Amino acid sequence: MIRKIGFLVFPEFQILDLTGPLAAFEMPTRYVVPKPYRLQVLSESGGLVKSSSGLAVATERLGTSGFDTVIAVGGLGAFEAGRSVRIKAFVRRAAKNCRRVTSVCSGTFILAAAGLLDGLRATTHWRAAALLQRKYPNIRVESDRIFVKQGSIWTAAGVTAGIDLALALIEEDLGPEIAKTTARQLVVYYRRPGGQSQFSELLELEATSERVQHALGYARAHLGKVKSVEQLAKAAGLSPRQFGRVFLAETGQTPARAVEKLRTELAKSRIEQSDEPIETIARTVGFSDPERMRRAFVRMYGQPPQALRRLARVGSARVEMVSSSQ
Repeated sequence: MIRKIGFLVFPEFQILDLTGPLAAFEMPTRYVVPKPYRLQVLSESGGLVKSSSGLAVATERLGTSGFDTVIAVGGLGAFEAGRSVRIKAFVRRAAKNCRRVTSVCSGTFILAAAGLLDGLRATTHWRAAALLQRKYPNIRVESDRIFVKQGSIWTAAGVTAGIDLALALIEEDLGPEIAKTTARQLVVYYRRPGGQSQFSELLELEATSERVQHALGYARAHLGKVKSVEQLAKAAGLSPRQFGRVFLAETGQTPARAVEKLRTELAKSRIEQSDEPIETIARTVGFSDPERMRRAFVRMYGQPPQALRRLARVGSARVEMVSSSQ
């Protein structure tokens, strides 16, 4: 069975939002018989379409040909593409007739403009998440996710997250072994789970044992409730002394410092994407008091939480200016 994959692009699209997933889907066609995918790049008018980097790609005009999966890529031009009556009609038809409709980065704005995400969870590039939430308040925006699956609708975070999305789709189609082989061919990790943070210092923690990996998973899932190394040691099935020694040997840092980093990252996301009081955020993510969180922020980011919130608001205002000028 050949699955037809359509990649929707537009002027000023982000080239890696296209080429990352495109390369992932192309890999299985080299070693799976019969070839599992047929790939097609689409645009509103067809012909050459220039990306934001200046590189142009050849496309075919939107039509009625049936697709298994449609992927709307992202880029600065996504805001204008989301205003196109023809593009929105195409995306709505795809939602009715295709097995899956997906997006990468700000391609989520195209799906949102077509009404596909109302009442659903979705993600996009972390810098555009606040804007997505303001423009489409009926969407539950999860700004700190690699990708989100809601039935037949998938949305992914920015740029390289499109590869994670493609690997997940390939796994759904062809199984984990083909997806792992594809990841090896691409020389990327197999694979960041969708619920993982878009960016994380803890990605550098290369735990090799299942026990330490389980403890890290427990820490992420119960961050606000983890109060001691003993809790993590219990989750790993080790004594606190054994756990501390094994954790340090595998990751290069202590369990307490790793948990502090995880709390700091989660707090940073909430500080940048919401108006929650900083004291409330500190308590929610598990810091004993705001001052302890402030010190952790200065160690990790070189700035206190209030400064990062101000910077995030300036960045969000710039993104909104770009979208309104399209």
